[in-house]
Amino acid sequence: MKTLHVVGFKNSGKTTLVSRWISFLKERGFSVSAIKQHGHYGKHGSLKMPDENTDSMRFFQSGADMSIVSGGGAVQMMLNDTPDFERLKKLATIDQPDILLIEGFKEENGPKVVLVKNEADWDSLKQLQDIELVVGIKNKPISFPQIGSREEEQALNNWLWNWLGGDLS
Repeated sequence: MKTLHVVGFKNSGKTTLVSRWISFLKERGFSVSAIKQHGHYGKHGSLKMPDENTDSMRFFQSGADMSIVSGGGAVQMMLNDTPDFERLKKLATIDQPDILLIEGFKEENGPKVVLVKNEADWDSLKQLQDIELVVGIKNKPISFPQIGSREEEQALNNWLWNWLGGDLS
């Protein structure tokens, strides 16, 4: 399984890029899982929870450590805990996907695509470990491969495909 983090500050385009890459990879027959680090804090942050009258929420609010609902071709799982990163990875890879895309978790080990909106973002993020690509820096010499804009979809897809060991030409 190949794992890739997409990191950056709020509104840098992380979710958009991860969503695009999921579609791109699925079209090519890969199985893909994703983990997102929610930027809000508190017991459940501002994550939208199911309606409190649903059976799964009643179990959850009664103190169940885990509540799982299955039906209609999907499964929803809620934990009454915030698992550490390694446990999240285990949960996300239970079906042994070909690729795991991780949005956020800047400080965790693993290859990273760093999205920046400006040079101040880059100044704050350039110390991260395992940087593979920087997106959003234009005309500035840096020691990492770079793509000038998150709007350069073909260049981003080509980079991902090459990173996976493929050749789109």
